[in-house]
Amino acid sequence: MNLRLIGGGLAAFAYNQFIGRLPSRTLRKLYLRSWLGGFGAGTGVQMGCRFLQGRKIQLGERNVVNFGCLLDGRKFRIRTGCDVSMGPNATILTLGHDPGSPEFADRGGDVTVGDRVWIGYGALILPGINLGEGSVVGAGAVVTRDVEPFAIVAGNPARKIGERNRALSYHLKFDPVAL
Repeated sequence: MNLRLIGGGLAAFAYNQFIGRLPSRTLRKLYLRSWLGGFGAGTGVQMGCRFLQGRKIQLGERNVVNFGCLLDGRKFRIRTGCDVSMGPNATILTLGHDPGSPEFADRGGDVTVGDRVWIGYGALILPGINLGEGSVVGAGAVVTRDVEPFAIVAGNPARKIGERNRALSYHLKFDPVAL
């Protein structure tokens, strides 16, 4: 019996079932700062988000994680840069299964999200993906390969459909109710 795994599972259960549903940004931030591998200044996580194995998830400064997002840090890491915006119900996975494996073996990898990345509503980022600085993932897109900096991708599987302005200078600040 691995006590660290049990403790991590209990911490995830407590957040996902109770703390993450409280209408208090202050309590959610306090819990996430102590549980996640990193929680940058100015970052906000809305109610109803779920985290799997928080110690492997590092959120950069001024991130906005909208309601219903799922971040899976069960075996591999998720690292986000600064000023990252995740739309509602976006999912970042780090672990899955190898469909060619007769043993149904695990397959996965770290996910890295660069500075000023915008992930649209319901987008799905698969294991081992790097989202380059300033890139945009369209709503509902399924990202199956790395996205180059400032590229705009959409679709299933996600394909490049455009290029974003490279002179980005904004800093996200979203804290509508400081409860």
